[in-house]
Amino acid sequence: MPTTPVQEPITGNEDQGDLSSPYQALIQFYCAFNHGDLSMMANNWANTDEIAMDNPLGSIKRGWREIQSVYERIFSGPARVYVEFHDYTIHQTQEMFYAAGRERGYFRLGGGELNLAIRTSRIFQKRDGRWRQVHHHGSIDDPNLLERYQSAVRGKLP
Repeated sequence: MPTTPVQEPITGNEDQGDLSSPYQALIQFYCAFNHGDLSMMANNWANTDEIAMDNPLGSIKRGWREIQSVYERIFSGPARVYVEFHDYTIHQTQEMFYAAGRERGYFRLGGGELNLAIRTSRIFQKRDGRWRQVHHHGSIDDPNLLERYQSAVRGKLP
């Protein structure tokens, strides 16, 4: 696994190949997210009550049911959101890996667009021979961007 940050982005359009590799598990996540595929997203996450997602809007969602509801709103809502993962490293043990890096992309609503820049970490555990996501944390460093993103999600894209 690379210890020097990888700059080539993961978009989800790459070949998914063998989902037993950490890289492929990340590709699956971004494919599910960028294509609005809730079934693929459910396959990427461990569907248990122990998982957690901390997102830039300030909320913590625990368990698959709460996390699933976030993705349902994103995928069926009026906004179009796209992110790709770059400037990342992957750190692996036998039973888990984590990826730490950055997401860039956009949030589009109506005729407006907001460019996103999010610090991101994802943790996966090996379950039944393949990687399942168990935790995600995303933060927006720029206070102005965070305020604009929070407003945009509430339907008020500046």
